[in-house]
Order: sequence, then structure tokens, then C-alpha cells
Amino acid sequence: MIMADLKLYDAEFKFMNLVWEHEPVNSTKLANICTERLGWKKPTTYTVIRKLAERGIVKNENATVTALVKRERVQKYEAEMLLDKAFDGSVPSFIATFLKGKSLSEEEADVLLKMIREAKK
Repeated sequence: MIMADLKLYDAEFKFMNLVWEHEPVNSTKLANICTERLGWKKPTTYTVIRKLAERGIVKNENATVTALVKRERVQKYEAEMLLDKAFDGSVPSFIATFLKGKSLSEEEADVLLKMIREAKK
């Protein structure tokens, strides 16, 4: 899959969160969930399923919808795009901006330090 194919618009990402949460899920049940959680009509859900299936993001087989792309892969793609677009690819600039005016608990700081140490290996 080409990386650009991982770009999900906000509504698609909200939809995919429901797929990831409930998969494998019957398409009729998914349409009902989308009506309840997103306010969509059934045809809207079926259109999104079809479009995402055409892009290789989901599979709709025997009226059962499953994700072909893991949530973590989409999150990584979105994070990389944000980092490149808004911070010129600089992780330190991103972290400095994100943490400005915030305070971390000791536990949160330890988790971040551990992640940094592991990324250096």
C-alpha cells in the first residue's frame, strides 16, 4: 500500500475507530453503530465502507467488515505527516511545543525517558 493511501479524513478516521473497536463486524450492525455514534444514515456508512474497501483500508466480505490496516499504522502515518508539515521533521521541536505550559507526572516523565532511551538504540 502506498503511504498516501493511509490518509484518512476526520469522518473516515472516526469510522475506522468503530471498525477497529468492533471488528469483525456485520455491515448492518456497523451501519447501526454509525447511526448511533456518528449520526450517519445507512447509505452513508455503506458508501464509506465501499470507498475504504476500494482503497484497501477495509475488507467487506460476506457482509462482514474487517480492517486491513492496523490503527497503529494509521496513527504513525498521521504523526509523521504532522511532524513533517508543522515541525519540519524535528521531534525535539514537536515535543517542546507540545509540552509548553504543561507539567508531567513523575510516571509520565519516566515513560518518555524510557521511550527516548529505546529510540537511541
